Amino acid sequence: MTTFFIALIALLLGYFVYGKLVERVFGTDSNRATPAISMADGVDYVPMKPWRIYLIQFLNIAGVGPIIGAIMGAQFGTASLLWIVFGSIFAGAVHDYLAGMISLRDKGASLPEIHGTYLGKGAKQVMRGFTVLLMILVGVVFVNTPATLLNTHFTPNWSPYIWVAVILAYYLLATLLPIDKVIGKIYPIFGILLLGMAAAIFIAFLVYKPEIPELWSGMQNRHPDASNSPIFPMMFISIACGAISGFHATQSPLMARCMTNEKQGRPIFYGAMITEGIIALIWASAAACFFGPDSVADVTDKNGAAIVGIIADTWFSPIIVTITILGVISAAVTSGDTALRSARLIIADFMHFNQKPIKNRLFVAIPMFAVTALILLYSISDANSFQLIWRYFAWANQVLATVTLWAISVYLAKNRRKLWLLITLIPALFMTMVTGCFLFVAKASDGGLGSVLPRPIGYGIGAAVTVFGLALFIVFLKKNKKTLL
Repeated sequence: MTTFFIALIALLLGYFVYGKLVERVFGTDSNRATPAISMADGVDYVPMKPWRIYLIQFLNIAGVGPIIGAIMGAQFGTASLLWIVFGSIFAGAVHDYLAGMISLRDKGASLPEIHGTYLGKGAKQVMRGFTVLLMILVGVVFVNTPATLLNTHFTPNWSPYIWVAVILAYYLLATLLPIDKVIGKIYPIFGILLLGMAAAIFIAFLVYKPEIPELWSGMQNRHPDASNSPIFPMMFISIACGAISGFHATQSPLMARCMTNEKQGRPIFYGAMITEGIIALIWASAAACFFGPDSVADVTDKNGAAIVGIIADTWFSPIIVTITILGVISAAVTSGDTALRSARLIIADFMHFNQKPIKNRLFVAIPMFAVTALILLYSISDANSFQLIWRYFAWANQVLATVTLWAISVYLAKNRRKLWLLITLIPALFMTMVTGCFLFVAKASDGGLGSVLPRPIGYGIGAAVTVFGLALFIVFLKKNKKTLL
């Protein structure tokens, strides 16, 4: 367990050391009026206490990604722990913090509006549609998972569609009502439940002392289909929310509209991502005991949600098992609702449609929920359909993070922070390589072209895409030299 504790300490140090550096690079101003003060509307722009905003941001971003994603990522071996630590500190938390703070400085602008400001109008139009589609996929995934868990563990004789309807009804309320009426009141309770679930697993580590693989034992690929699932790029797509996630940047503007001081940004944005990294580290470490020849239990052909139940049943009493399952459910539900709320705001920003009247919110939300329901009808009864949706959601999620990193890099260049541009440019290049390679290395059943292309060619195409992205970035900076540099 030495590797686990070293990784845990590294995440904490990352917040206090690198997080402070990133905050200094941005240059916070505690005297600048925030949108929650200057644009308060009682619906989306609502001042809230910092601890409450932190818990909401944490729950917004901590869906099933740092649980299910970390569990599936653990199949790749100890390399997963390294990605969680370094990805969270140097990519995910930087991405979340700067996206949130840029939104804070720009009247709580939605993510596609930020893309448009720094990457151009064409990028804004493309990313509006892309981001709304991703938010709907998040809603689908985060209805399907909790509905399945609730039906399996608590109401096995019910139709899963009953829970789908209940969760969708809650999502609609959370999307329509003022942010402090539902989300602001119940999220702290869910937050405590989610943190309690992680604490229970941490205590289990101390009690049972499981044989968690150590880094010095080797970083071989433990995936059951290792020949078709190379660590790069597959692991970096599997572990999304536990290291870096574009979805997070869609949630940051929600909280930027509730903050009352720029100094709150580091604990709310950077800190929430580090907390999520800790959750992912705990679940990945726990899952590592269930993969490989010496596994605690057989999880062959089991999906992430099923493995959650196996881990809980192996280590916990029935009461703690219930808390663990409810924690996973709350993680999913509290990201699905804000994903659809984000979609409403993105559409409203695009249409310049005032969201204070309830009828205007309904006008945007009803068609969006109809599309979500149709996709759910397609996926809830077919496990293969759901897995395909999950894979494309994961890839699209990382693409969004990549585009956001490029936009933030332009922001840093515009604000004459040339040297510090590297804190986002290096992660942007890395994630471009990850997402580019995935399309040409992943096998067909995972949504890629790896079944028809030799792997070296797939990697070569991914590298070419990355070089092309860097070239475009340099040309863009030179073309806009007067306004940027």
